[in-house]
Amino acid sequence: MFTDFLRDALFTTAWFGLMTCVWLGWAQEDPPRKWRAWLGAGSGLGILLALGFGAWTGFNWRTDSALEGRYEWFGVLVLAEVVAAGAGCWLLARQGRSRWMAWWVALVVAGHFIPLAWFLSDVSIAVVGVIQLALLAGLTPRLRRTTGATSASVGVVMGGTVLAYALVNAAILLPRLF
Repeated sequence: MFTDFLRDALFTTAWFGLMTCVWLGWAQEDPPRKWRAWLGAGSGLGILLALGFGAWTGFNWRTDSALEGRYEWFGVLVLAEVVAAGAGCWLLARQGRSRWMAWWVALVVAGHFIPLAWFLSDVSIAVVGVIQLALLAGLTPRLRRTTGATSASVGVVMGGTVLAYALVNAAILLPRLF
């Protein structure tokens, strides 16, 4: 966390906790058996972060946000992300390559962290996006050699990185809250 905006840092921690559960949940589509307990534990930890930091976000809602005066443009960024993810998945489905949907959505999400960092005045979010893009690129050759869904490996990459970020953010924020 490299932002001076407490509310944004709290919300990002909560949101990344929720997204941990989403990505690790998607990874549970068809994971190796030995991953299942870890995916469930990570999802549970993500939910705890989402609930705890979501509540703290509410308690600090009246504090400043880097998004002040830029909410509309933030909305445009989110809309562009949703359209890109949806259009890519539609194209993949039409081409009979549905197994790549998780990878495509992850690529779009990781890429959107770079402009999101500017909106939130927090360079650490861009760092997460760059790390995710590098991990997804590194994962691609292995995924090409398989025939199953990409969701297990991609979900672990995305869920693991947002969980790590949320935990680091939580460790930085907790002393500020108490």
